[in-house]
Amino acid sequence: MNLNTFAQRPAYDGIARLLHWLIALLIAAQFVVGWTMPDVHRDTLPNGLIAWHLGVGAAIVAAVACRILWRATHTPAPAELSRPLKLISHFTHALLYALLVAVPLAGWANASSRGWAVKLLGVVRFPDLTQSGSPTGHALGDVHSVLAWALLVLIVLHVGAALFHRVVLKDGVLQRMLP
Repeated sequence: MNLNTFAQRPAYDGIARLLHWLIALLIAAQFVVGWTMPDVHRDTLPNGLIAWHLGVGAAIVAAVACRILWRATHTPAPAELSRPLKLISHFTHALLYALLVAVPLAGWANASSRGWAVKLLGVVRFPDLTQSGSPTGHALGDVHSVLAWALLVLIVLHVGAALFHRVVLKDGVLQRMLP
């Protein structure tokens, strides 16, 4: 298939593309902040980079919620893929969505257990997911870290697959999400 063929394929709409790239930007920023912020201990206060991590996490929760609602009500035309590629695509996208929900929720629960406020744009306070001092909330901090690494691995695979579609298959799948 040549590259001119995909130009006529339906792309994701502008809102879906905006939310996709907004989430990608927020996740990239979150990993940078997460790697550079100080280690969190029992008596750590949510200042500096930790406060930024909480704020970006709140933005990710909001953007992912919007993305899921948008995707549920605005289904794009399916890409023309072989059956094995369709199955792999559906599985990896479902796993991406699951991790995009689970990672910030685990972090939010952990923040709640520490008595930290999670606020969107520093203004809209999210409700606590666990009680202050909750052992479950504290344990979810470790889950948050492990799932974040799993999300990073899946993102690398996702980017690799997009590049594979562009460079090797030349089937226009990547272009469906580009502006």
